[in-house]
Amino acid sequence: MTSRFDKSRLPSRHVSVGPERAPHRSYYYAMGIPEEDIAKPFVGLASAGNDSAPCNTTLNAQADAARAGVIANGGMPRRFNTITVTDGIAMGHQGMKSSLVSREVIADSVELSVRGHCYDALVTFAGCDKSLPGMMMAMLRLNIPSIFVYGGSILPGHFHGKDVTVVDVFEAVGQHAAGACPLQELIELEKVACPGHGACGGQFTANTMACVGEAIGLSLPNSNMMPAPYPDRAGLAVAAGEQVMNILEKNIRPRDICTRAAFENAARVVAATGGSTNAALHLPAMANEAGIEFTLFDVAEIFKSTPYIADLKPGGKYVAKDMYEAGGVYMLMKTMLDGGFLDGECITVTGKTLGENIDQVTWNPDQKVIYDVKTPLSPTGGVVGLKGSLAPEGAIVKVAGMKRLQFEGPARVFDCEEDAFAAVEHREIAEGSVIIIRYEGPKGGPGMREMLSTTAALYGQGMGEKVALITDGRFSGGTRGFCIGHVGPEAADGGPIALIEDGDMIRIDAEAGTIDLDVAEDVLAERKAAWQARQSDYGAGALWRYAQNVGPAYKGAVTHPGARAERHVYADI
Repeated sequence: MTSRFDKSRLPSRHVSVGPERAPHRSYYYAMGIPEEDIAKPFVGLASAGNDSAPCNTTLNAQADAARAGVIANGGMPRRFNTITVTDGIAMGHQGMKSSLVSREVIADSVELSVRGHCYDALVTFAGCDKSLPGMMMAMLRLNIPSIFVYGGSILPGHFHGKDVTVVDVFEAVGQHAAGACPLQELIELEKVACPGHGACGGQFTANTMACVGEAIGLSLPNSNMMPAPYPDRAGLAVAAGEQVMNILEKNIRPRDICTRAAFENAARVVAATGGSTNAALHLPAMANEAGIEFTLFDVAEIFKSTPYIADLKPGGKYVAKDMYEAGGVYMLMKTMLDGGFLDGECITVTGKTLGENIDQVTWNPDQKVIYDVKTPLSPTGGVVGLKGSLAPEGAIVKVAGMKRLQFEGPARVFDCEEDAFAAVEHREIAEGSVIIIRYEGPKGGPGMREMLSTTAALYGQGMGEKVALITDGRFSGGTRGFCIGHVGPEAADGGPIALIEDGDMIRIDAEAGTIDLDVAEDVLAERKAAWQARQSDYGAGALWRYAQNVGPAYKGAVTHPGARAERHVYADI
């Protein structure tokens, strides 16, 4: 053991130190590990790598590359894997009910593996949407020195002389249904939109949460926006392995890093990049793991006062590769800190403050992706919180790139996404309608599905800003148009969204932050008295268990009380 680490104070002593641990050590000898390595700190390398989708196919290689950094700096690396559910494949059918649930399974599985094997530090590798917050939730829950590594985004596809992403394919489905895209063209597009390894290229949920990793201080500076196919990603993984040993020596833990100010920094970066509305679900869930009260309303309040400065898809022109080449998340944070929009005193996994890290960055006035905060794309963030008689517990809408911020129209009600998608596909939605998709919330779905298939089809038909869509479910980070999600209380709990009938007038004002149902209180009271809770199709299994435990969306749709109810912290065993 190196003199830098006192093994008697680390969790791994429970499986490696003393005569009574001889049986435990015998397993390590069986794997060819020498005595001197068993005496070192144990570092878990948690990978969400798999063959399910291109988001995850490079993760195991990156996790394996990190071994070299851990070893070089005095640790013993132990790689293990967890699951993912990839939204692009789960989208538009019952499989999407598994997506948000997978976030909890990822966090739980990493926690259990670390607890069971008594790892002292952790480096996590994730690529697809829910695996990023799932990994960071586990890091905060365990509170051992940890670093988060994003696997990187996919490079853009090229079609008819333009950069394209998978969202263009989803929208082309709508164009095809409208007769505006021949089948052969759709087939050609689907074959080139995703040209290789990596997560979806726009500022969708994966890249949004990758930005959060850097903004909140859990990732190395300017590491996450490098595309997955770039060979330098291996070097970043090695650096993460090296650095986790340094923060283990200094005992810098995730909850030291992720203070309330750090969560506020993260929310500001989401707004500044026009990021995914899912961040308003994942940031409260991460905060829950740290014992911090940080709800949808806190996120929305920050969004109100943050300029939108990164011209990224789906509302803008560019993809993650372009942002990386423009200088990455730290280039964005450079102008934000200079403008007074970030707290530079927050500590990060470098051992330095965010401000000290940003000091190493020189502003590049020649790049075109990131605007100076003095000349933003718009003065307020790309994501807006809403509240009103239709959503007393709040709702959220992504307005980045939208021209229309108010909407009023009659409701067209559907009790599941499939029915709504069929109506869209058959051109049965009138302009000016407010589409309601309910019983798709965390409990009611169960699983709070994303609605990208439906919203993309609407956009593809040219209806993106001619209708509004409201749901107690979620939207993909790739969604654009007047689409409002996370409505609470959800329909399964008898919230106002459960009481809407066809033709009811609904008013939305994304500037004022309001969403209201224009129905008299006495009429709503009558409907409420007649309302009966619905049974979902899931009476057993993981989705049933999730529905029994999940809380409201505005608190992050979490399934346990979090750090506020802890009786001990794993890192202190």
